[in-house]
Amino acid sequence: MINVRKMLRSFSYATEGVFALFRYENNARFHLLAALTVLIAGSFLRLNYLEWVIISIVIGGVWAAEAFNTAIEKVCDMISPDIHPQIKAIKDLAAAGVLIMACTAAFTGIIVFGKAILTLFYFTF
Repeated sequence: MINVRKMLRSFSYATEGVFALFRYENNARFHLLAALTVLIAGSFLRLNYLEWVIISIVIGGVWAAEAFNTAIEKVCDMISPDIHPQIKAIKDLAAAGVLIMACTAAFTGIIVFGKAILTLFYFTF
Protein backbone atom coordinates (compact mmCIF):
# COMPACT_ATOMS: atom_id res chain seq x y z
CA MET A 1 0.00 0.00 0.00
CA ILE A 2 1.16 3.54 -0.73
CA ASN A 3 2.15 5.62 2.27
CA VAL A 4 0.66 8.99 1.27
CA ARG A 5 2.29 10.88 4.13
CA LYS A 6 5.75 9.59 3.15
CA MET A 7 5.08 10.38 -0.51
CA LEU A 8 4.02 13.96 0.30
CA ARG A 9 7.12 14.40 2.46
CA SER A 10 9.26 13.24 -0.50
CA PHE A 11 7.56 15.79 -2.78
CA SER A 12 8.23 18.45 -0.15
CA TYR A 13 11.95 17.61 -0.12
CA ALA A 14 12.08 17.60 -3.91
CA THR A 15 10.36 20.99 -4.03
CA GLU A 16 12.95 22.36 -1.59
CA GLY A 17 15.63 21.04 -3.95
CA VAL A 18 14.06 22.82 -6.93
CA PHE A 19 13.92 26.11 -5.04
CA ALA A 20 17.52 25.68 -3.84
CA LEU A 21 18.67 24.90 -7.39
CA PHE A 22 17.28 28.14 -8.80
CA ARG A 23 18.13 30.20 -5.72
CA TYR A 24 21.79 29.27 -5.35
CA GLU A 25 22.99 28.00 -8.72
CA ASN A 26 23.89 30.69 -11.24
CA ASN A 27 23.75 28.38 -14.27
CA ALA A 28 20.32 27.12 -13.25
CA ARG A 29 19.07 30.71 -13.07
CA PHE A 30 20.46 31.29 -16.57
CA HIS A 31 18.60 28.19 -17.80
CA LEU A 32 15.44 29.44 -16.08
CA LEU A 33 15.74 32.81 -17.84
CA ALA A 34 16.37 31.06 -21.16
CA ALA A 35 13.30 28.86 -20.61
CA LEU A 36 11.12 31.89 -19.84
CA THR A 37 12.37 33.55 -23.03
CA VAL A 38 11.55 30.41 -25.01
CA LEU A 39 8.06 30.25 -23.48
CA ILE A 40 7.36 33.87 -24.40
CA ALA A 41 8.72 33.40 -27.93
CA GLY A 42 6.74 30.17 -28.32
CA SER A 43 3.55 31.93 -27.30
CA PHE A 44 4.23 34.76 -29.73
CA LEU A 45 4.94 32.31 -32.57
CA ARG A 46 1.92 30.15 -31.62
CA LEU A 47 3.73 26.84 -31.46
CA ASN A 48 1.52 23.82 -31.97
CA TYR A 49 0.86 21.04 -29.46
CA LEU A 50 3.71 18.76 -30.57
CA GLU A 51 6.19 21.64 -30.67
CA TRP A 52 5.25 22.55 -27.07
CA VAL A 53 5.74 18.94 -26.01
CA ILE A 54 9.20 18.86 -27.57
CA ILE A 55 10.19 22.23 -26.07
CA SER A 56 8.91 21.12 -22.65
CA ILE A 57 10.94 17.92 -22.77
CA VAL A 58 14.21 19.68 -23.60
CA ILE A 59 13.64 22.41 -21.01
CA GLY A 60 12.98 19.76 -18.38
CA GLY A 61 16.03 17.82 -19.57
CA VAL A 62 18.31 20.81 -19.15
CA TRP A 63 16.95 21.54 -15.67
CA ALA A 64 17.29 17.89 -14.65
CA ALA A 65 20.85 17.75 -15.99
CA GLU A 66 21.68 20.92 -14.05
CA ALA A 67 20.22 19.42 -10.86
CA PHE A 68 22.19 16.17 -11.28
CA ASN A 69 25.36 18.14 -12.01
CA THR A 70 24.87 20.28 -8.92
CA ALA A 71 24.27 17.22 -6.75
CA ILE A 72 27.38 15.49 -8.09
CA GLU A 73 29.49 18.61 -7.53
CA LYS A 74 28.25 18.97 -3.95
CA VAL A 75 29.02 15.32 -3.17
CA CYS A 76 32.50 15.70 -4.70
CA ASP A 77 33.16 18.85 -2.66
CA MET A 78 32.08 17.04 0.49
CA ILE A 79 34.29 14.04 -0.24
CA SER A 80 37.34 16.03 -1.26
CA PRO A 81 37.37 19.76 -0.52
CA ASP A 82 40.91 19.95 -1.89
CA ILE A 83 41.81 19.80 -5.57
CA HIS A 84 42.05 16.20 -6.73
CA PRO A 85 42.51 15.03 -10.35
CA GLN A 86 39.84 12.33 -10.08
CA ILE A 87 37.30 14.72 -8.53
CA LYS A 88 38.05 17.20 -11.33
CA ALA A 89 37.38 14.51 -13.93
CA ILE A 90 34.06 13.61 -12.24
CA LYS A 91 32.96 17.26 -12.11
CA ASP A 92 33.99 17.82 -15.73
CA LEU A 93 31.99 14.79 -16.86
CA ALA A 94 28.92 15.95 -14.92
CA ALA A 95 29.25 19.42 -16.46
CA ALA A 96 29.62 17.79 -19.88
CA GLY A 97 26.21 16.19 -19.36
CA VAL A 98 24.65 19.62 -18.87
CA LEU A 99 26.49 20.98 -21.91
CA ILE A 100 25.31 18.08 -24.08
CA MET A 101 21.71 18.57 -22.95
CA ALA A 102 21.89 22.35 -23.40
CA CYS A 103 23.30 21.95 -26.93
CA THR A 104 20.54 19.45 -27.70
CA ALA A 105 17.97 21.95 -26.42
CA ALA A 106 19.49 24.75 -28.49
CA PHE A 107 19.51 22.59 -31.63
CA THR A 108 15.91 21.58 -30.95
CA GLY A 109 15.03 25.26 -30.51
CA ILE A 110 16.64 26.12 -33.84
CA ILE A 111 14.57 23.45 -35.57
CA VAL A 112 11.26 24.28 -33.86
CA PHE A 113 11.59 28.06 -33.88
CA GLY A 114 13.21 28.14 -37.30
CA LYS A 115 10.20 26.37 -38.78
CA ALA A 116 7.80 28.65 -36.88
CA ILE A 117 9.61 31.80 -38.02
CA LEU A 118 9.77 30.64 -41.64
CA THR A 119 6.07 29.81 -41.52
CA LEU A 120 5.31 33.25 -40.07
CA PHE A 121 7.24 35.02 -42.84
CA TYR A 122 5.96 32.68 -45.56
CA PHE A 123 2.35 33.58 -44.75
CA THR A 124 3.23 37.25 -44.29
CA PHE A 125 4.64 37.74 -47.79
